Amino acid sequence: MIKNPLSLEARVTHKYDDIINMPYPLASADKIKHPRMNVTDRAKIFAPFAALKGHDEAIAAKEKIVVPRMELSDESKEYLDLQLKKIEQLIKTGKHPIITVVFFQKSNTGLMELGEYIKFTGMVAKIDHTLRIIQIIEKRLHFEDIYKIEIEDNDKDYD
Repeated sequence: MIKNPLSLEARVTHKYDDIINMPYPLASADKIKHPRMNVTDRAKIFAPFAALKGHDEAIAAKEKIVVPRMELSDESKEYLDLQLKKIEQLIKTGKHPIITVVFFQKSNTGLMELGEYIKFTGMVAKIDHTLRIIQIIEKRLHFEDIYKIEIEDNDKDYD
């Protein structure tokens, strides 16, 4: 019951106010199944609760900007071929260069020409011209999906 809710000294009164802060009466310590928890340990029980599983992933998926695949110009295709040849030369000499690749990743919408462009940096493991795949660490990229390649290892001049 609230006494005069418009005043600054409004207090909630209850018929059990006299016993609300008293400790819980225990018959004997040996009959206790579960000892009393302190407040911080009780709070930890309820803290990591996710009511909606997958909600964060669904929001992140909606935040992605889906764009159509861009067609490369002939000059860009020649430059990519040149970069792939430089990388292949390095691999033949026993070096595995670190490169930054911008590639097209298809979206799961079912439309083949929509997706997003992702920038990825890593060490080249191998190039397979038969399958037209470049493997960077554990990621395999098809040549057709590559938009841009930058070689980070600029110590040597390539011809």
